Amino acid sequence: MDAVIVAPTVATLPEIPEDIAIRAAEAVRKSAKRTREVFAADFGQFSALDTSLRPSTAPIEPSPADRAQRASVSLRIRNEYEHVRELPAALVAKQANAQAGLVARRKKPKTEDQASDPQMAKMIEDASTGPSTRLPQRNSTSTALTRIQGTAGAKVPPNANGPTPQRNTPSSSLVRRDTVRQLKPEWHAPWKLFRVISGHLGWVRALAVEPGNQWFASGAGDRTIKIWDLATGTLKLTLTGHISTVRGLAVSPRHPYLFSCAEDKMVKCWDLETNKVIRHYHGHLSGVYTLALHPTLDVLCTGGRDGVVRVWDMRTRSNIHVLSGHKQTVSSIVTQATDPQVISSSLDSTVRMYDLAAGKTMGVLTHHKKGVRALTTHPTEYTFASASPGQIKQWLCPEGQFMQNFEGHNAVINSLSVNEDNVLFSGGDNGSVGFWDWKTGHRFQYEDSVAQPGSLDAEAGIMSSTFDLTGLRLITGEADKTIKVWRQDENATEESHPLDWRPTLGRQKF
Repeated sequence: MDAVIVAPTVATLPEIPEDIAIRAAEAVRKSAKRTREVFAADFGQFSALDTSLRPSTAPIEPSPADRAQRASVSLRIRNEYEHVRELPAALVAKQANAQAGLVARRKKPKTEDQASDPQMAKMIEDASTGPSTRLPQRNSTSTALTRIQGTAGAKVPPNANGPTPQRNTPSSSLVRRDTVRQLKPEWHAPWKLFRVISGHLGWVRALAVEPGNQWFASGAGDRTIKIWDLATGTLKLTLTGHISTVRGLAVSPRHPYLFSCAEDKMVKCWDLETNKVIRHYHGHLSGVYTLALHPTLDVLCTGGRDGVVRVWDMRTRSNIHVLSGHKQTVSSIVTQATDPQVISSSLDSTVRMYDLAAGKTMGVLTHHKKGVRALTTHPTEYTFASASPGQIKQWLCPEGQFMQNFEGHNAVINSLSVNEDNVLFSGGDNGSVGFWDWKTGHRFQYEDSVAQPGSLDAEAGIMSSTFDLTGLRLITGEADKTIKVWRQDENATEESHPLDWRPTLGRQKF
């Protein structure tokens, strides 16, 4: 006979009439109103909890607020410190021996320390010593240094038999870290102006020194390129051909070639044996502001207002790569023999490092807050620096790791140069010049370049700069249409010009 399964039935509640529900709600409201009238005077305000409601003749009891605070402290102490209430036997014995030795050595009784809040201290003492009737008692044995149940194969804790023995080494907790301690900068002789060369009719925007260190070239807003003797400062040659401001120059160390770029979108290759243009590099869509020659490969890198870095084959004039990524004008390009072989800066506040073989970006440095106008690489180190208005930053290749800031040149910095003696030069748009120690970022000299007599004060601006190959001469091109040559003061000593260095504990900002 088959079993019959009967499904359980759910009893439904009878529906409450509407008039009864209304009367019930009214009764609840009146009860709540009555409760408030009766007890609001005593419990309606927080201040009523500070005193007990018992008559004055009754025994004194703690107020509701005190009882609530005591319960809260007791709960917190029990939850946080219950499992470490008792020390292991090894620690108890060692602590007793140390206490006995301390009492034997102490000559004067030590005054007890006073707690900052005696009431709270007493409450904590009561909570930690008195039994709690509301909370269940936990296991009285400490499990802090014992093996957990069910882990028989686990290793014994290293401090199960007492604290780990400490080595007798000096503590480093109070030693200032190397990242905070500032290194003492190297002493450098101050630089002074010793020659002013006039001849251009516009701002001197580009400079380049010949690999033999015999002459240097300058390009200016008068659309000419002039060749000057480095030793005497006399004019040797003037090259004409550009129809706008010359913005970049480079002399090849392996060929008798001079390369120039200008705001007329032209990149020219001059043969220095015939002093004529032998090649044009066509491709830029707007003015070309900077160019650089690769130190080991026969390639030329140019950049400008079209926001890309173009890599050219020097002989065939073919455009090998178009290195993109910048959002605004490319302001400066530097090259080196190892990766990143091409580094460019832009007015979009970024510095980009490129893989020349792949024609792709290796990394982007976004630390600058404003447009980056100048770059320079150290001649012997694997480092480079970049400058934006009020900021000069030093980077480590190949990843472009940030090293330090050069703080203190509050101007629009148009040019950077560094020599082998670790002297960094920065030239500002307002005519200010700064000389820095490359290793530590210390500015050992800061002054204003004097504009040419007859020119406006607004024309005191450094547009370009370069050191000669010895690093003993600094050449600057300025907005007063002159070229200034600087050298170190030969009579200066550490006694006559002491190092003005004030180390601080402040961490240098990014």
